[in-house]
Amino acid sequence: MIAMPMRMWRKPLDTAKVKVPEGEVHIIKSRCKGCGFCIEFCPKEMLESSEEFNERGVHPPKVKDKSVCAHCSFCEAVCPDFAIYSVKKECKDGC
Repeated sequence: MIAMPMRMWRKPLDTAKVKVPEGEVHIIKSRCKGCGFCIEFCPKEMLESSEEFNERGVHPPKVKDKSVCAHCSFCEAVCPDFAIYSVKKECKDGC
């Protein structure tokens, strides 16, 4: 049997109080060189390679599902060309 870390099997007690932040990803297609780091390392797997080409002749990423983004900004950190960034969505309904 594989031992699972405690943080994986336990549910936090304050899940009803804490809301996961939502983000919106913006891609600057002309800067993208097609390395795929953002697609590979996105923890929510919300990015995929697009069918279109940019000025460099590569397929820039595109967003699969906008509602999945947790605004972790990891895509910003791994992009060597600063071609992607995320913006935190403002909270609605007084959360």
